[in-house]
Amino acid sequence: MTLDDVLAAREILADVLTPTPMEFSQALTDRTGVRVHLKCENLQRAGSFKMRGAYTRMSRLTEDEKRRGVVAASAGNHAQGVALAARLLGIEATVYMPNGASMPKLAATRGYGAHVIQMGTTLDECIEEARRHETEQGAVFIPPFDHPDIVAGQGTCGLEILEQVPDVRTVVVATGGGGLLAGIATAVKATRPDVRVVGVQAEQAAAWPGSLEAGHPVPLGHMSTMADGIAVGRPGDVPFAVVSEHVDGMETVSETAIARAVLYLAERAKLVVEPAGAAGTAHLMELGLEVANHYEGPVVVVLSGGNIDPLLLLRIIRQGLTAAGRYLQLRVRVPDQPGNLAGVLTMLAEMQCNVLEVQHHRRVPHLAVHEVAISLTLETRGHDHSAEVMRALTDRGYAVDQV
Repeated sequence: MTLDDVLAAREILADVLTPTPMEFSQALTDRTGVRVHLKCENLQRAGSFKMRGAYTRMSRLTEDEKRRGVVAASAGNHAQGVALAARLLGIEATVYMPNGASMPKLAATRGYGAHVIQMGTTLDECIEEARRHETEQGAVFIPPFDHPDIVAGQGTCGLEILEQVPDVRTVVVATGGGGLLAGIATAVKATRPDVRVVGVQAEQAAAWPGSLEAGHPVPLGHMSTMADGIAVGRPGDVPFAVVSEHVDGMETVSETAIARAVLYLAERAKLVVEPAGAAGTAHLMELGLEVANHYEGPVVVVLSGGNIDPLLLLRIIRQGLTAAGRYLQLRVRVPDQPGNLAGVLTMLAEMQCNVLEVQHHRRVPHLAVHEVAISLTLETRGHDHSAEVMRALTDRGYAVDQV
């Protein structure tokens, strides 16, 4: 992979894609102590960076290959990129997607005109089936990340980063199979070798750290993450060669950190970002003011996608609010007498808590005959406010347990 490959891909994409926005984030700058910019690939056509690589690869097919059609495998974002590119190029597309794939991603892929087949539970199973389809049907397989054209197309994002933030010193990229990371590293390091490029994975789907240590791609035995866009069990061979040479570090983040980042981006940046796309932001948030001790600013973090199922977004918001101390679940034991529930609720209202749920329990182990347990789900202002509520209830003489 060379800079010339990326520049050639940009010419191909010039009439198809426009540069995505680069947004300065005052909130993350204040939180980390370094200047942070957000590269909004969540606002790209088809909702992620994947269109860059898919269109680049498919535009280079011969006329015979185009007539035979294409086949792909994806949990969602690559599927949409392939489907849209196929529609623009007049190519028939079949996409294998795992059972459990996001409903909006399925609907969008079909909406772009692709024939969708659901099977298996993992991306690797879908890739295997797509390869079988390629052999039996003659369609051309469009890999999600493991092809020079794919990597070159994704690298055009790196060119935009250099143009939009000329003084960038660090680029943080969410990483699955490695196509985006390898492409950005190729573009950035060719002209600015001083810029630090860092990959970030979900810790429960992190194939890269072990692979880099071994010196070759090593498959994971198990993955479990909400970040389906970067849940890839084995790094690609083409990206691995680039990443091994040009990328400066590979970090991992927890599911809780990802949920917090999705919520933070929605609240503070007003951007809808899927879990995979928020992994880089999660890493910066986990470091906090320690960012300055690890990375030189300005920092550009790539928001790689925004295709999120609204139901998953709802669960993430709930989890993020809980992790941020904004939800408090507790159980209060009070005498089973009229007025005690009203007294607890009045006290909570005075402390400016919003009561979301209330339940009475009379069959709780260790509950005295004359007592009733009240389970409460409260909306608070954060950890300090939650602790204040717990202390106030205890000081009032209530037996309180946090659930």
